[in-house]
Amino acid sequence: MEETIGMLAKILIGLVAIEHLYILWIEMFAWETLGKKTFRSFPEYLFKPTKALAANQGLYNGFLAAGLIWSLLISNPEWQKNVAVFFLACVVTAAIYGALTASKSIFIKQGLPALAALIFVLLS
Repeated sequence: MEETIGMLAKILIGLVAIEHLYILWIEMFAWETLGKKTFRSFPEYLFKPTKALAANQGLYNGFLAAGLIWSLLISNPEWQKNVAVFFLACVVTAAIYGALTASKSIFIKQGLPALAALIFVLLS
């Protein structure tokens, strides 16, 4: 049972990391194309002047993904768990803040997957 929980935790961590790599790509490289389709409530005329700000946000999402991927590569189980908990907690915190300040859907799309992964990591 513990092996299954641990494997589910790693799968969920991987999915959260992939999600944040995707966000990095949108915000850093596709802000004026796919960004417009993804962030429909954002006024179209603001995409060009906010390109650098979006790229900066994308970079931070990349750091979250890098930390989560790093946690999967650590061989020491205690450190693997500690690093995963830290980065998943960062994602959950960012999702809560985003839900309170920008859109409640941020918590559903980013926070819930990270919270699920965090629960499985803590149970493993």
